[in-house]
Amino acid sequence: MEPDAMESKTGDDGPDPGAATAPRRGRFRRGRPAPAAPAYVTRRIPTYDLLDEESLVRVEDAAETILQEVGIEIRGDDEALGLFRGAGADVDGHRMRLPRGLARSLCATAPRRFTQHARNPARTVDMGGDAVVFVPAYGSPFVHDLAGGRRYGTLADFENLVRLIYMIPTLHHSGGTVCEPVDIPVNKRHLDMVYAHLRHSDKALLGSVTTASRAADSIAMCRLVFGDERMERDCVIMGNVNANSPLVWDGEVSRVIRTYAAANQGVVVAPFILGGAMGPATTPGAVALSHAEAMVGVALTQLQRPGAPAVYGNFLSSTALRSGAPTFGTPEPALGSLVVGQLARRLGVPLRCSGAFTSSKLPDGQAMQESALSLMAAILCGGNFLFHAAGWLEGALTMGYEKLVMDADMLGAMATYLGGLTIDDDQLALDAIREVGPGGHFLGTGHTLAHCGTAFWETGLADVASFEQWQDGGGKDHARRAHERWQAMLAEYQAPAMDPAVDEALRDFMDRRKAALPDAWH
Repeated sequence: MEPDAMESKTGDDGPDPGAATAPRRGRFRRGRPAPAAPAYVTRRIPTYDLLDEESLVRVEDAAETILQEVGIEIRGDDEALGLFRGAGADVDGHRMRLPRGLARSLCATAPRRFTQHARNPARTVDMGGDAVVFVPAYGSPFVHDLAGGRRYGTLADFENLVRLIYMIPTLHHSGGTVCEPVDIPVNKRHLDMVYAHLRHSDKALLGSVTTASRAADSIAMCRLVFGDERMERDCVIMGNVNANSPLVWDGEVSRVIRTYAAANQGVVVAPFILGGAMGPATTPGAVALSHAEAMVGVALTQLQRPGAPAVYGNFLSSTALRSGAPTFGTPEPALGSLVVGQLARRLGVPLRCSGAFTSSKLPDGQAMQESALSLMAAILCGGNFLFHAAGWLEGALTMGYEKLVMDADMLGAMATYLGGLTIDDDQLALDAIREVGPGGHFLGTGHTLAHCGTAFWETGLADVASFEQWQDGGGKDHARRAHERWQAMLAEYQAPAMDPAVDEALRDFMDRRKAALPDAWH
């Protein structure tokens, strides 16, 4: 399961946190340092349309047939079933069948593009259109680094990862459960995680999704920072949810969807399909199934509150059918992502797509090969919210410190790729070519000097020196350089400013919520 893999999805979380009284909010110290990169990337290259119109219509028609003939279940949320019944669905017990076109029509009120506001306005991001937001990996119970190896994540790991993500300019979003802090009780760790994002970073964030009350806690904490009126108007937090493929929405998840949507906060809806296990072994069939599930998730946000921000997502991967092991970073799901991009554009909602997926246990050649293939598919398909874009190892079981830094470097290259080319007199450089002529060189020309600082993307991590220079520098491989880099970054970290009164209100809210609940470890 992708979101918050180690947290329980059931249990009594105590009194309604929405009843808490908030102090006056929204005051922050001035003088934040400006981000070292744009808040998000603006796409300047076209998307790649894999399927022609006839083939695309067949996929959409298959999804409609699934919803009409097979149906989809919402288990344990009668209110959600009632919303769909009122909209025209045929509901029989937990299962509902949707007339052709109903799910698509319900999605029509979701905004094509919306803004998620960050604590620091300079880090606010757009979702949809030509905006591309790189988001770190999510949900891993383990962490890995070269010195400590693979181990269960702790709150200290969580906080360190949030600090690193804050310092990485090519990661535009703080993410959510960047690792599971398993040293904190299951029913209380969401408070520490949301606080860490709000205190140790000022980028946009994701909140808890494991129960509706934990989602409400996440929203309540943001109200202490942004204020009630601001959150009624603007999206400042989102939740990422998965369907239980095939064709089930768990009632706790549907309540989480409704909790965020009712508060006018964003929901990222992403079926999680391992081809051959949780979906068909054929990619077109898996895409049709995913499309049906995702449309229902987005539709629920709009039934709860028309106009609520929503992101249409997918999580396509494959299964090694000879062994049953899940595989990641393989070519078939990458092709599926291209089709999902076309479907999202036709549906008219922002798209969450694949990130730097890999099955590798280490930050090695396999990890980067699989990650590059998966990430490039997300770039070409038109993804807006590129989830799991950095840090992913071992099929999402592990968050890698070195892998985070290695992926972040690759994201810099992807940002340059998305920038495309400008064709004008300066870029065509005819005057420089005339000046140099046959057999000359361009190193000393005014044109080269004018562009020397911006002409080419420069890696912050890869070694481009000669063999002798590399050897004299210690002969370090890519992972070793990444290890040294993240350690240096943590040593340089400085927390973003926060009004002490807001910080005190957040801590007080956490203390009261924790005191109201007995510890639960499962």
